[in-house]
Amino acid sequence: MTKSTQNGMGLTTSQAKKLQEQFGKNELTPMKKESFFFKVLHIISEPMFLLLLAAAVIYFILGEPRDGAIMLIFVVGIISIDVIQEWKTDKTLNALKDLSAPHIKVIRDGNETVIASSDLVPGDFMLIYEGVKIPADGSVLKCNDLCVDESSLTGEAEGVWKISNENSESTDDYWKKDYCYAGTLVTQGTATILVDKIGSSTEYGKIGLNVVSAPDSPTPLQKQTSSLVKTCAIIAAALFILVAIITWFNIPDHKFGPRLIESILSGITLAMAMIPEEFPVVLTVFLSMGAWRLAKKHSLVRKLPSVETLGAVSVLCVDKTGTITMNQMTVQETWAYDGDQHRLCEVMGLGCETDAYDPMEKAMLSYCNTLGISNESLFGGRLISEYAFTNELKMMGHVWSRNGEIIIAAKGSPERILTICNLSNEEKQKIDNKILDLSKEGLRVIAVATMKLETESQVPEVITDCNMTFLGLIGLADPPRESVAKDISVCNKAGIRVVMITGDNGITASSIAKKIGMPHSDHIITGDMLNEMSDDELREAVKSVSIFSRVIPEHKMRIVKAFKENGEIVAMTGDGVNDAPALKFADIGIAMGKRGSEVSREAADLILLDDNFSTIVDTVHDGRRIYDNIRKAVGYIFSIHIPIAFASLLAPMLGIAPSELLLLPLHVVLLELLIDPTCSIVLERQPADDDIMDRKPRNPEEKMLTKSLLAKSIIQGLVMFVASFGTYLYMLKTTDNALIARSMGLVIIMISNLLLVQVNSSSSDFMIHSIRKLIKDKVMWCASIGTVLMLLVILYSPLHHFLKLAPLTGSQFLISLLIASISILWYELVKLINKIKK
Repeated sequence: MTKSTQNGMGLTTSQAKKLQEQFGKNELTPMKKESFFFKVLHIISEPMFLLLLAAAVIYFILGEPRDGAIMLIFVVGIISIDVIQEWKTDKTLNALKDLSAPHIKVIRDGNETVIASSDLVPGDFMLIYEGVKIPADGSVLKCNDLCVDESSLTGEAEGVWKISNENSESTDDYWKKDYCYAGTLVTQGTATILVDKIGSSTEYGKIGLNVVSAPDSPTPLQKQTSSLVKTCAIIAAALFILVAIITWFNIPDHKFGPRLIESILSGITLAMAMIPEEFPVVLTVFLSMGAWRLAKKHSLVRKLPSVETLGAVSVLCVDKTGTITMNQMTVQETWAYDGDQHRLCEVMGLGCETDAYDPMEKAMLSYCNTLGISNESLFGGRLISEYAFTNELKMMGHVWSRNGEIIIAAKGSPERILTICNLSNEEKQKIDNKILDLSKEGLRVIAVATMKLETESQVPEVITDCNMTFLGLIGLADPPRESVAKDISVCNKAGIRVVMITGDNGITASSIAKKIGMPHSDHIITGDMLNEMSDDELREAVKSVSIFSRVIPEHKMRIVKAFKENGEIVAMTGDGVNDAPALKFADIGIAMGKRGSEVSREAADLILLDDNFSTIVDTVHDGRRIYDNIRKAVGYIFSIHIPIAFASLLAPMLGIAPSELLLLPLHVVLLELLIDPTCSIVLERQPADDDIMDRKPRNPEEKMLTKSLLAKSIIQGLVMFVASFGTYLYMLKTTDNALIARSMGLVIIMISNLLLVQVNSSSSDFMIHSIRKLIKDKVMWCASIGTVLMLLVILYSPLHHFLKLAPLTGSQFLISLLIASISILWYELVKLINKIKK
């Protein structure tokens, strides 16, 4: 042990660094990195790239090495785009993993600080409290009501009460009571632990538990896109054979070798056009980038697929304290039953933990200090024993020996404290009336009671055996956050029902609910009422009740289950160990980042870094935006592939010579260079529609590609096809110049691609509205300018010879531009008609 740990200052930063070099990271399994070569190999193995490579090889076989080389250059270009995009996605996901990695509070350089659990080293002072999953082995230097669940190591379900090493006695037991183990869970209390072993040296590490998480099964959205790509690939394979056969019969004058190769090339062009390989890319990029954007807004997504579920949330179950309210408790009012305010407050202070971490206890001790009752005078005596707080008891007590007296100081829920006080019915009625008055003011009411004893032997074993004197009531206030009323209003418009679940008094909760404009604020179900209800009764009750008071964490699971059985999509917040099952069971589990336990964070899909209700609303808003943009991207991919696929299919059927086709494999690859960045980068950045939070939640059963979206995409794609292929056919017949005809057709497709993104950026807002939103977006400018520059380069530089294109005259270019604009902007008229109808 170093000198700094002996004097209680903890390690210095430099000592910790040296120890980490000696012992390594506190990890059981180091992260494996996929090599760059395997990433490239994975991309090349996609059907699209295999087709591209096959086309390049055929060009070389045909004796046209120039075309083959250009194909290979394009292939490298597209692979580069995909590799860069995957690298960015990996970087984003790794950054998110770092954010969501378990953290622990330690003493470093004499100060309390929070570090990643992986940075713990032997000799660190680790501070643990309720809900923390202990990340390393170490001895207990000091503790307060410390109970640890060691079932993950020992198999014993019963919690182990820990003692400090100075109070321990030597035993032959393998599992020590003055020692904590990695992988175990703090269920109650606080402690300071001197870290002894880390990583694979811990008992957890020795057992060799597999901590590498199993791969996640695909989500419904991933299954949908995978199925879509497979279906398109099967259709592409069938059409490949059909087009190859038609082309074979179209060129009877060719020799067998060239005839076969030309036929295969025509088939490959169509197959390339038919396979929407962008779908999986879109899904990965949109979800990972969406998660990154949410992290910037204090909402950390632990499980990427949950981003798609966010847009469908219809019920939001939230805790009152710290989420709706500011979690800044202050004592607002005290009511001494016998008029002795000083005595009431002194006993209230004695009932608090000496090292208070609960906001309510901190507020009580702070109030004592304002009255001149210091912590030194309160805790100057000897603490004999404690009655620990439990969710079932809803009260706690401390037994003190001070000033020659033995005093029991108890505090807790008035309903429970009154059961252990010696009071007449009249006295109880008087107290109940006062509780009601305080609760109506929106105060959280705590009762205080005391009991004096002659000797330590008279101390009852459990608090419920005490016969106490009632001293009075404490009214605490935790005011609502300023923005909550506005956020509740937004949720109401968005069809999201906000449900308050609290351990507080129902009248207090109702008072706050009225202040913030929550519907059904008069309807309350208490924990005791829940216990009496059957599951069927609860299912019916949750349809109209939005406040659940005096609930324990076990009740939350039942409430969530009832909502889900009613067909709702439920988001649930939680912070305690016992909240973990409910968070896991909810469609979206939201853990509190500041006050939440490590276990609740592990069970959650989402971690709220600032514990703020507004962040939840922003997250739902962004979830809807992300889902909308994925839909837009899917629709865009279908639309843009239709003119490419139909042109490749129809040209051979019309008997057009293979060398005069609108699109050769070369040109399909050129268009892919535009389509990939457009759908994966540009569309991901699209801002939300103005009415996104005025809509009801989407139906979670609804498929990504709905009938209406498919119909819209097909119509837009067909109009683009008619515009581009019609112009190409007309120019081919009138000028008898395939290069000019092809150039005009290609210009129309490329300009249409540019406009299609803007027109489809919103189903209701006009294109000009979307452009105005993104007027300062550099990526949008790069995409737009890049498309125009690419057009100019391929038409008006020597490159047009290699690409089998021809420069267009000014009038031909402007005509192409006009036709492209008409082929896309007609949808703006549809939006106008819809607006007039509404």
